[in-house]
Amino acid sequence: MNRIQKCFERSRAQGRAAFVAYLTIGYPSLDASEQAIDRLIGESAADIIELGVPFSDPFADGAVIRSAAYEALKQGVTMRDVLALAARVRATHPETPLVVFSYYNLILSMGAERFAEEAEKAGVDAVLAVDLPLEERDELLSVLRPHGITMVPLIAPNTPLPRVVESVKGVEDGFLYIITVKGVTGVRGELPPELTGHLDAIRAAVDTPIVAGFGIASREQGTALVKGHADGYVIGSAIVRKLGAGGLNASTPLI
Repeated sequence: MNRIQKCFERSRAQGRAAFVAYLTIGYPSLDASEQAIDRLIGESAADIIELGVPFSDPFADGAVIRSAAYEALKQGVTMRDVLALAARVRATHPETPLVVFSYYNLILSMGAERFAEEAEKAGVDAVLAVDLPLEERDELLSVLRPHGITMVPLIAPNTPLPRVVESVKGVEDGFLYIITVKGVTGVRGELPPELTGHLDAIRAAVDTPIVAGFGIASREQGTALVKGHADGYVIGSAIVRKLGAGGLNASTPLI
């Protein structure tokens, strides 16, 4: 059983949804990212950390994460920097699952095999490649698997259920990231009323944990949304925004 499976087993035993925290690594700085991860795990009890790799054309992301990626790139943050940070986090937090959240081009640019080798050394548990379709996933998964790394499928709101089921095959030891809204990332005042039914249908069709993400502004909103409908929720833009506003200097938790 890997760290991701243990994480969901633990949260289920505690009768709660897992909290997945996303950060754009390198924003507002690499040091701030590392400090934020420590606080998210320690103060906010984050169960899983998504390490967002800054990319020049993050088409799936809204204004907050786009701006953060731009600022991180201006500082020269690369995939290797992200993996080096992951290694430091792993040394401090040996049980917390780490997911590299990236666009596939960045992995290809580094070289898939080299990426997999360095990700394994860093203690990475899974990769979410935003723009890698199901039909092409095996070219990366086949490289990751010998290094003990799984993948997290990203499921769009309009994905047919049979395709969702197909997406789980071969990555049952990870989780499904279910996009809650049409469009890009970013905090929403409210989420679609049909979302819970959509989550219920997916949860009934697969045994792999499902996690809802995009648009969730707070832990309270996430917990209320997924209660009885999903195994976890993701908060990203709200955390990134708070970091940009000096959240590390505040006495209150980041989320």
